[in-house]
Amino acid sequence: MTREIHGTVADGFEAVREEFSAFVAEEQADYEGQLCAYVHGRRVVDLWVGGEADDLYGVYSSTKGAAHLVVALLVQDGTLELDRKVTYYWPEFAAEGKGQLTLRELIAHRAGVVGTDTGFSRQELADDRQIAERLADQRPFWRPGTAFGYHGMVIGALTGEVVRRATGRTLQEVYEERVRAPYGLDFFLGLPAAHEPRFRTTLPMAPTAEQRALLDAVPGGPHTLASIAFNRHTAEPTDLEALPNDPLVRAKGPASVGGVASARGLAGLYAAAISEREGKAPLLKEDTAAEFGQMHSVGYDLVSRAHRAYGLGFQATADVYHPFLGAGTFGHAGAGGSQAFADPRSGLAYGYTRRRFAFPGGPAPENDRLAAAVHRAALSG
Repeated sequence: MTREIHGTVADGFEAVREEFSAFVAEEQADYEGQLCAYVHGRRVVDLWVGGEADDLYGVYSSTKGAAHLVVALLVQDGTLELDRKVTYYWPEFAAEGKGQLTLRELIAHRAGVVGTDTGFSRQELADDRQIAERLADQRPFWRPGTAFGYHGMVIGALTGEVVRRATGRTLQEVYEERVRAPYGLDFFLGLPAAHEPRFRTTLPMAPTAEQRALLDAVPGGPHTLASIAFNRHTAEPTDLEALPNDPLVRAKGPASVGGVASARGLAGLYAAAISEREGKAPLLKEDTAAEFGQMHSVGYDLVSRAHRAYGLGFQATADVYHPFLGAGTFGHAGAGGSQAFADPRSGLAYGYTRRRFAFPGGPAPENDRLAAAVHRAALSG
């Protein structure tokens, strides 16, 4: 059965609608998702199926893009300095041999404190202040600065504590005042109660038998670095698929994984970062965008045990996911399937989100074809 694709595309982007429609036809009957893109600040793709245009979804680690846009702005202002030691802002972080780590190294996933020995409670995971307090005392799992590994559940709390110490305000408050509210973005770090009816509960992954076999074949154990990093080594292991469905997580908006957004909000964030929008200059100067998109940690990730590449707080999207994108593309994907990025060289800002948790648990595979279609259209326009 052909499902109706809602929304619009600009002239020259008709092939994106065709690609989106072809993908949806191959998906499960209950598929629900959104795709949005801007080029040089102009919205050129705005498509959705199975819900409404302004529905909000849990976007997991795509949240990290919003968090580190705040850091980039504060560095640009001179409020934060990348090569200062973290302890300049947060003295307690020096415990257990972490005193020499710089802010640059911290946000490039080089701190070595991906979790704690005993894990976090559900309430702690929703509260960046509590996470940061626990991590200040934690012995790192590798010598800080010598290697890197994805701080998947905690990097936003680490970043947020530096922001709070430097500004007297939480990262979420700075984000609301300087990024979300001025642009009216449907991308929240802390979902107001008034917007709760717009939230669409995340549905669990529905793998095929073959996909389930692949998931079951992944080696693991309760005390591996990956288990610690994703809080699976506790008496109540974190259910990542259900995380956004927790009202406490949505309300507090932890800056690693707690964001709630539409595709319009995801793409709009990156459009605002690199392009003039609504008469406003880009949030980031070219030099700032280039530095934060520059690869800082490249190679073997100790947590994911795979090749990864990170800029400053952002993923190096072109290296890890979409090699057709321009050098210096920066963004972040989320475990449920969402993805968002900015390609400053083409002026492209991209956002995608879906309701059902995607196999295999990272950015949904359809992003490969959708991002490629959008990029081709952007270059030919």
